[in-house]
Amino acid sequence: MSKPQTHAFQTEISQLLDLMVNSLYSQKEIFLRELISNSSDAIDKRRFEALTDASLLNDEEELAVIVTTDKDNRTLTISDNGIGMDHDEVIDNIGTIARSGTKKFMQAIESNKSAGDDISLIGQFGVGFYSVFMVADKVTVLSRRAGDEQGVIWESDGKGEFTIGESNKAAVGTSITLHLREDESEYLDDFRLKHIINKYSEHISLPIKMLGSVPLDEEGKPKEGVEAELVAVNTGTALWARPKSEITDEEYQNFYQGLSYDMEPPLSTLHHKVEGNMEYISLLFIPKKAPFDLWNRENKKGIKLYVRRVFIMDDAEHLMPNYLRFVKGVIDSQDLPLNVSREILQSDRDVKKIKGRAVKRILDELKRLAKDDNDAYQGFWSEFGQVIKEGMVEDTDNKDNITPLLRFASTHSGNDEQTVSLDQYVERMSDDQDSIYYITAESYQAAKGSPHLEMFTKKGIEVLFLTDPVDEWLVNSLTEHNEKPLKSVTKGDLELSDEEKKEQEEAKVELSSVTEKLTEVLNDRVKEVRLTNRLTESPACLVADETDAGANLERIMKSMGQDAPTSKPILELNPDHPIIKQLNVESNSFADWAQVLFDQAALSEGAQIKDPANYVKLVNKLLVA
Repeated sequence: MSKPQTHAFQTEISQLLDLMVNSLYSQKEIFLRELISNSSDAIDKRRFEALTDASLLNDEEELAVIVTTDKDNRTLTISDNGIGMDHDEVIDNIGTIARSGTKKFMQAIESNKSAGDDISLIGQFGVGFYSVFMVADKVTVLSRRAGDEQGVIWESDGKGEFTIGESNKAAVGTSITLHLREDESEYLDDFRLKHIINKYSEHISLPIKMLGSVPLDEEGKPKEGVEAELVAVNTGTALWARPKSEITDEEYQNFYQGLSYDMEPPLSTLHHKVEGNMEYISLLFIPKKAPFDLWNRENKKGIKLYVRRVFIMDDAEHLMPNYLRFVKGVIDSQDLPLNVSREILQSDRDVKKIKGRAVKRILDELKRLAKDDNDAYQGFWSEFGQVIKEGMVEDTDNKDNITPLLRFASTHSGNDEQTVSLDQYVERMSDDQDSIYYITAESYQAAKGSPHLEMFTKKGIEVLFLTDPVDEWLVNSLTEHNEKPLKSVTKGDLELSDEEKKEQEEAKVELSSVTEKLTEVLNDRVKEVRLTNRLTESPACLVADETDAGANLERIMKSMGQDAPTSKPILELNPDHPIIKQLNVESNSFADWAQVLFDQAALSEGAQIKDPANYVKLVNKLLVA
């Protein structure tokens, strides 16, 4: 056997290794995923080459990855019986950063599609391999290529040089031994290693084995002379990769529960395989009940990303928008481009395509439910309606798909349940109604009791109740539906008939002195005082100008600790109300009546008045006057 030779790594290898170890990976445990992925590649290559050379693989040989530890010598070894490497391939694949044996092999397989259809290749060997130096101060690689008699040994501390020589390795394949640093003892713990394997490599389609426990005797002690056997620590199957026809509802539900810890079955299960220029499988679940952390927008999203069954990330925010954060599932790509660490998605275009299709499937399923199973959809809306509304603001590309899903309470719904769709509202509109009317308020009761509804109730015009905080932003995004503009009953002027306009002009002349005097007294509190036809029972109400933020939006923003755009409201008077008719601009109590009318109007829409004590004092004063 010849003497091992020492080689220098390619140019600037020390700097590249330093980058790899200290900057590229966010979690050190990634190294085990990389090595297992490389072993999976090597086994796939051996299977493939055996198609044309049967001598490379014995039919009785079990192909597997073996993970073992030696606590006394502080070593961790990952072995496989894959294709192995010869001297030149070791130099090529390990001695050169970013040279990928797998990548070249995939290019070769492109010319033989029929043979490569069932091959599952993972990763880029020669790149992820160097993550081992995050936890090891020396690495030894023993490898023997299938069909060769002689093996090869490679060693390095990752500091600029490596040695390579001949080896008498008996078995085909590759064995990588990590001499762990003093502060990396956790990777000698079998429980910790099993956890990492289950997290990243659970669904790889070949067994990953570790030594099990030694059988116990009748006294509960390990049997003498009996050695522990290797046992698989991964399931080796991916539910989503199986044909839908072979998967039972119970299997889907069990998988969903493992993802979500939700003991109820999902509302809907969406399982799709996409083929063509971009291949991937998606298995998505829509829950029935909202999770306790639904309103934590910073929480991890529910989509797990895999590439060829290897787990990549648990927070795949690139694959599901925030307003669909309740959706659980997995997306497994066959060819999603990743950077060398596999941790950051590299191709925005491909990711956007996958995300766009996944979102469309979810929204299409919700539209189907709304059409075919109204009770089930209403249950969903009660749980998730508010977050779906966020999509109207965040996802303008899908606004037309989200709009049919929206539900609201209304003056015609009879209770506070949000059951009215915009299509239903438009169908019920009279021929002479041009707008969809709505009111925003902090609660159903506040909306229902608003004086702004009085004229609409009298005329039988339906008004939608928008009582979720997000509704204030929703109406800025949803300005019309079916060519009918959405109009707030608390903003701007009402549409009046010719007869109503005539009556209002007459009242305007008659009460001009009252409106002028009220404007003067309330100058610091109102933008304008005017007469209105929107009231039938109340003496006054406050409305916002067409371009101003409403009072409800101001209250919401202030409660969130944000600076709200402040604007003076318009005080509208009911010219037929007895209080307005009896106002006398010459009376000494006129200023008191002005303040009371303003505060009452504010209270009627759910606002808090600035000086409650003074309001009570003025009311008591006027009651005994």
